[in-house]
Amino acid sequence: MKVQINTDKNVEGSERLESYFSTEITRVLSRFDDKVTRIEVHFGDENSAKLGVNDKRCLIEARPANMQPIAVTEHADSIEKAFNGALDKIKKVLNTTFDKQKAH
Repeated sequence: MKVQINTDKNVEGSERLESYFSTEITRVLSRFDDKVTRIEVHFGDENSAKLGVNDKRCLIEARPANMQPIAVTEHADSIEKAFNGALDKIKKVLNTTFDKQKAH
């Protein structure tokens, strides 16, 4: 499973930050290694330099093999909180998707 981290111009992406997020994704979603080919993470700050409530956005897109991409979005007041919320969501969606596949 390949992990790709993207940031918009309003979010500073450092190597350490990318390493942390990639490691967390690999750890949390490791059971889907054989089913998901790529995970893309997109971070954004919707208010740019202005302060705002829940203006940080994390979109995680999973690309399961031979299936349509699955995407979830989470908004929070920090990149880390948005990431953790989106990671929980994508894990639940992938669990549900692959459990339904097994049932058929």
